[in-house]
Amino acid sequence: MGRLLYDTGRVDEKSKVANERASNKIGKGSFSWAWQFDGTTEERERGVTMDIAVQTISTPHRNITILDAPGHRDFIPNMISGASQADCALLVVDSSIGEFEAGFDRGGQTREHIVLVRSLGVTQIVAAINKLDMVDWSKDRYEHICHQLKTFLVQSGFQSSKTYFVPVGAMSGVNLVNREGQDAAALNNWYSGPNLVEDIVDRLKPPQRDITSPLRFPISNVFKGQGSTTGVWGRVCGGLVQVGERLRILPGDETAVVKAIETETDRVQWAAAGSNVTLYLTAVDPIHLDMGRVLCPPTAPVELASAFTARIIVFDIQVPILAGTSIELFHHSRDVPAAISKLNATLDRASGAVTKQNPRVLTKGASAEVQIAIRQATFGGTGTRSTVVPLEPFSTNKEMGRILIRRGGETIAAGEDNCQLSAFARRRLLLSRYCTRYRSLKSQGEEGVCVGR
Repeated sequence: MGRLLYDTGRVDEKSKVANERASNKIGKGSFSWAWQFDGTTEERERGVTMDIAVQTISTPHRNITILDAPGHRDFIPNMISGASQADCALLVVDSSIGEFEAGFDRGGQTREHIVLVRSLGVTQIVAAINKLDMVDWSKDRYEHICHQLKTFLVQSGFQSSKTYFVPVGAMSGVNLVNREGQDAAALNNWYSGPNLVEDIVDRLKPPQRDITSPLRFPISNVFKGQGSTTGVWGRVCGGLVQVGERLRILPGDETAVVKAIETETDRVQWAAAGSNVTLYLTAVDPIHLDMGRVLCPPTAPVELASAFTARIIVFDIQVPILAGTSIELFHHSRDVPAAISKLNATLDRASGAVTKQNPRVLTKGASAEVQIAIRQATFGGTGTRSTVVPLEPFSTNKEMGRILIRRGGETIAAGEDNCQLSAFARRRLLLSRYCTRYRSLKSQGEEGVCVGR
């Protein structure tokens, strides 16, 4: 990705040379391109991407936001946070002998990342078959990897018409933007298709944006802004946000005012669904701004759930899922401990019809309706408090309705929220709306009555 930024003019020669010198100084010369994204000291010393990094590239046809996600299994939660904000996926595959097999065998990260991005709603994918120079630009090796990937991509839910493959040699810049020079001669003998940027620009299609629904802005990062402002970065998952607007922070009982909106390159007056932006907020204590919380209009708050019903698909697991199974629930940048409290039914994957009521277990490949309960958080060794997650029905907002389920460091299932809220969550939601209306009336000098039980 660092080489792609350089070849598209996003990184200048001075920054390139500075990264080469600094990486050689600590014995990490082969990671110099990665330093365009890996900016922290720990990432550079370890040579591993640990968190999401954001950059943009511009072409004559598109402005593209790149979310560089970690590939190491230790940082899958961060990868989920980034993938949940993506429209399309660029899967970089190591074609070296033994390396592709290690990632594609059972438990490999190539397989898990494909399953994760598809489960998070990504429907278009470009597979960049990298390091072909390490296998002498072998056409047979390229076709073998493409065949293996294509089969698994279809099994994972990607349509063949929305999956693309391109051979590259990233270190030398072959077929990223062009195929010129001596390094590309061997590839030109058998490949005449598009390069990587042409695949991204000409083939991938931006999805339709939902700008008519209420604003939904899950917070992916929080940092100190200039002056008294606090910056929050994330993706607008529905609706519009504009400068000067007052927003509700959920879970919680606080509001904030949008002082400024910033993209990667410019300050703007508003942002619509699908935009990755930074909001600078005022009139709020930063302690109320955590990753995973959602900004929304005070008059149309997102629903909060402590228990809900979801439809899930079980992945290739060894240990079956039972009622009472402890899990880790992922929703955008939020992950909370939870449990599958009840197995309601197994479903036909094609039609969604119920095939069996109250099954005893769920095995690999099963589609099911289950009840999920968020565990109560403990503090001080004695007390507990309720934990809720901001969710919406998948039919209302697809991005706010998707969930991932992990257990023991392994992703075991993914699905969508049916948003059949628990009685507690529904009462909490109604009460919060009454209180919001009361505060609104009071601020306007009117008398209001707060009713709730």
